[in-house]
Amino acid sequence: MTIHKEGYKIIAGSTLLFALINLVSFYFISVTHPLLCWLILVASFALLIFIFSFFRIPKRVHTTGEDTIVAPCDGTVVVIEEVQPDEYFNDKRLQLSIFMSPLNVHVNRNAVSGEVVYSKYHPGKYLVAWHPKSSTENERYSVVYKTHNKEVLVKQIAGALAKRIVNYLKPGLEVVQGEEMGFIKFGSRVDLILPLDTKIEVKINQKVKGGVTVLGKW
Repeated sequence: MTIHKEGYKIIAGSTLLFALINLVSFYFISVTHPLLCWLILVASFALLIFIFSFFRIPKRVHTTGEDTIVAPCDGTVVVIEEVQPDEYFNDKRLQLSIFMSPLNVHVNRNAVSGEVVYSKYHPGKYLVAWHPKSSTENERYSVVYKTHNKEVLVKQIAGALAKRIVNYLKPGLEVVQGEEMGFIKFGSRVDLILPLDTKIEVKINQKVKGGVTVLGKW
C-alpha cells in the first residue's frame, strides 16, 4: 500500500497539528487531568490514522478488457436506471452511480481505455452524495471517453464533505483502463452514463472495487 500524492500536504499538516495539540496537552493538562490528556491523544491519533487511510492506494490486480467497463472507484452501487442525460448526450442512456463513503479508497480510475473527447468542470452545491439531485446540481467534473465507436460519460461528484475534485484528463488524451483519472477528497459519488445496450453485471447495493469490479459489458 502507498499514499496518494494528493494527500501529501494534508497528511503533513495533520501530523504537525497532531504533534502540536498533544504537546500542548502534555505540558498544560497532563498533571491535573491525566485522563483527559490520554483521551486527546487517542482521539487525535485515531483521526490521524483515518487521514492516512483516506489517501491510501492498495495494491491490486486490475481488470482489463476491450468489451468491459470496470468500476472507476470503490463504493456501493446506489443507482441503475434509464435516464435522459443533462449534458453531452441527447439520447437516453443508462446511469450507474457509485456512492463512496469516507472509508473507501478515493482514487478514481479510467473505466475504459480510449480517447478523452470531452472534459468539463461544473461548479455547484454540496448536497449529500446519495441525494438524487446531486448528479445535476452538485459540484462535479464530467469526462467522456470514446472507445470502439461507443462513448461513456463519467462524472466525479462532490458530496456534503467533498470540497475538492481533482481530475487529470483533457480532451485528446489517449488513456488506459484502470489508470488514474483523478481523486475526490472526503466522501463523494461517481456516475457513469452508459449506452442503453450495455449489459450490466452488478446490482443495487453491491460493493465494488475501483479498477477491479466489472460493471458492465458490450
